[in-house]
Amino acid sequence: MNNFTKRIIFGFIYVALIVSSSLLGPFYFYSLFFIFLIISLYEFLRIIELKSVYPYILAITSFLLAIISNSNLIVLKDNLSEKIIVSLFTFVLFFTLITTLISSRKVAIQYLGRIFLSLIYIIIPLSLLIKIPYLNIENSFDSSIIIGVFILTWSNDIFAFLIGKNFGKTKLIERVSPNKTVEGFLGGFIFTFISGYFISEYCFSIHSIQWFAIAIIVSTFGVLGDLIESMFKRQAKLKDSSNFIPGHGGFLDRLDSIIFATPFIYIYLYLTM
Repeated sequence: MNNFTKRIIFGFIYVALIVSSSLLGPFYFYSLFFIFLIISLYEFLRIIELKSVYPYILAITSFLLAIISNSNLIVLKDNLSEKIIVSLFTFVLFFTLITTLISSRKVAIQYLGRIFLSLIYIIIPLSLLIKIPYLNIENSFDSSIIIGVFILTWSNDIFAFLIGKNFGKTKLIERVSPNKTVEGFLGGFIFTFISGYFISEYCFSIHSIQWFAIAIIVSTFGVLGDLIESMFKRQAKLKDSSNFIPGHGGFLDRLDSIIFATPFIYIYLYLTM
């Protein structure tokens, strides 16, 4: 089986997993993206050469708190749930700081810096991602929103690649990613915007103008996410984040765009609902 065939087969499986888990409901959606979170975190820690259990503790805590904040089983008044979430997460952060302080590590600043980088770059975005399906008119789980966001991301990746490969001449940031071009970026932007229009015709739980705004966010910050991961891999002298997905590299290679775009999508929807 050649690399192109592997890429097609495992790409289809990857897409099918995301779509089916979203359609089946929160439990399956949470389960899949928890797996994605742990594997992506593992790959990122490998890239930045950090061996520590604390990022995994932070990841599990953050993900569980995101689920709790989505749950209708816990009804707390006066924003008490938000206060509890912030307090618990803050405790975990300070626990990490204190244990590092009393340890015998000689490079505590670099060690903590890498932990907080993994928190900001991987853990928080993937924890916020599972909240996006709830940011709609009815404040209930809507699979069409998260599927729509991924369709926009895939549209941007595919058309940026195709147009860049066939028409690209002007390098975007050559020292980070030699293959990315301005023409590819603009092509991805246009087709993502077009995809946003078609999605808005079928998904009514958020407004059409919001889909167009999400398309802009995905096409802009998604490319930045791809470039940032390329920068990390280049500095680590790695081609892929791992070889977990044959023909594609690692999970972080497939999720880098959505990871970086997610916080901006969440903030936008949260402020405009």
